[in-house]
Amino acid sequence: MDKDKITEVAFQIILHSGDARTLVHEALDAMYDSHFEAAKQKLEDATDNLNKAHNAQTELLQQYASGEDIKMEVILVHAQDHLMTTMTLQEMANEFLRMYERLANQTEGK
Repeated sequence: MDKDKITEVAFQIILHSGDARTLVHEALDAMYDSHFEAAKQKLEDATDNLNKAHNAQTELLQQYASGEDIKMEVILVHAQDHLMTTMTLQEMANEFLRMYERLANQTEGK
């Protein structure tokens, strides 16, 4: 795979994981304000973007698995880092959502 194609895939990963990261932060803001349905929608939208990023990553992995030489470019390393960081942030946001909802339910019960 040539450098231009690797760069293109890397930017697709960065684009979609960046969009997902923004949505996760918006979801966290919504949770803080007890807008749980909005937060859930933001997290679902983030998942859609992460899936798009993951699909771009999978394209590279499939080509590598079929024996094609994939030269590791710095931009690709950056893209992978961006994707994995955003995936971890989303996992934590899902846990925060559970916590915020539990706290809201306990507060309503008082």
